[in-house]
Amino acid sequence: MAGRKMSNPLALAVLATLREQPRHPYEIAQVLRSRHKEHSIKINYGSLYTVVQSLERHGFIEAAAVERDGRRPERTLYSLTGSGAVELHDWLAELVGTPVKEHPRFEAALSLMGVLPPDEARRLLEQRVAELDARVAEGREGLAELLKTLPRVFLVESEYSLAMLAAEAEWTRQLVKDMADGSLSGIDGWRQFHATGRAPEEWLALEED
Repeated sequence: MAGRKMSNPLALAVLATLREQPRHPYEIAQVLRSRHKEHSIKINYGSLYTVVQSLERHGFIEAAAVERDGRRPERTLYSLTGSGAVELHDWLAELVGTPVKEHPRFEAALSLMGVLPPDEARRLLEQRVAELDARVAEGREGLAELLKTLPRVFLVESEYSLAMLAAEAEWTRQLVKDMADGSLSGIDGWRQFHATGRAPEEWLALEED
């Protein structure tokens, strides 16, 4: 992603929508919402208009025509330029084909979870599993409904999101089990830390290695 003139996923969505045909910003927003892309990409008209201006400034899109519908204000239709088509292809190919390290909030929280007492941490993880299970169930119902009217190709990102939620739920469920039965290595030291207020000697020894 380094070196790209734009990194906002909404800009990528605009380019992809204009790859089909010229559109004005309001129509772009309508198309994205009709395909339920708002679940994966943050969409609002104000930011969309800013993104369109930026894409035009970089030469990725250009004004193709101006249309008027009755008494409504004139609307500028934008189309993809040659450089915009190249940027769209290269940017999307990079995102699809090249894994990058991301920093989810849950991963950061897990890395510091020892600050919490083990029993409290386990209770919170159980709470998280229940919430994840509910979201997965709701998401699957919603996806099943959408598949009745939309081709699956428009919904693969929703499938991916649900798969990630389900995987997180299962992994967290197993972590809770390991904490409950004491099979999580290091949990005795974790309990000792909260009982005494001092890091166990074996933890301190790790810093010397």
